[in-house]
Amino acid sequence: MKITFYGYNAFILGWKNRKIAIDPGANLYFFSMRSVIPEREWDSITHLLVTHGDPDHHWYTDRVAKQSSAVVVCNKTMVQFKEGSPLMLGPRDRGLAFTTPIQNLYTLSAGETLHLDGMNITGIKTTHGPLAFRLGPFSKTIRPGRNERVGWGAIGFQIERAGRTFVNLGDSLLEPEAWKEIHAPDVLMIPIGGTKPRNTMNENEALNAVAAMKPGMVIPCHYNCPALFSKTFNPANDLFFKEEVEKMGSKCAILHESESVEL
Repeated sequence: MKITFYGYNAFILGWKNRKIAIDPGANLYFFSMRSVIPEREWDSITHLLVTHGDPDHHWYTDRVAKQSSAVVVCNKTMVQFKEGSPLMLGPRDRGLAFTTPIQNLYTLSAGETLHLDGMNITGIKTTHGPLAFRLGPFSKTIRPGRNERVGWGAIGFQIERAGRTFVNLGDSLLEPEAWKEIHAPDVLMIPIGGTKPRNTMNENEALNAVAAMKPGMVIPCHYNCPALFSKTFNPANDLFFKEEVEKMGSKCAILHESESVEL
């Protein structure tokens, strides 16, 4: 199978008859809002997993789902029922507006498992940290909460198929207690760019998670992201991270946009 990385937390996990896309969001650099996952990939996607409602993770969910007829999986908090019909958090709506009908929609909470198309997909508890913006002398920090869209619906996924396990933690701070049952996944996709801003783990916090989980391979993500007026909005030292991961006995694949690793 092949794992392709498209930046932010956007991945495609591909087998012969399965193509799982994670976080079909928008590129936020200079507010371009183009699709992080190229449109040439949309038709063949079979499953869409959405870790939370931020635009760099969720902006194109409905459009990819419509074009591909893919199954969509997300946290239960990303969906509300109106007149008996499920409506997903609107990808491009302001605030917490549940406006978007999605066909083939499945929801789960942390600790729950979906048995879906020969796969087991388990929800993992994650915690999105605060997001800070700075423009010259002005700064603003948004802390995820009951009425804030930032980090809304945060959840990670453990995907099991054909004897292999893949873990994607989305945008999360370190959660050692919640993750102590995750042991030796084949692949761990983990954010490392949380030094500035503090919306995810930084390199050292991610290394603590790697030491506890003992994955076969680690793919760092959500760092040096192009966003707003910066090409490295979540700065991190991936070479340091790779060196430390390999000291623990795990492989580490540093992937740039559209690069892949095969297992």
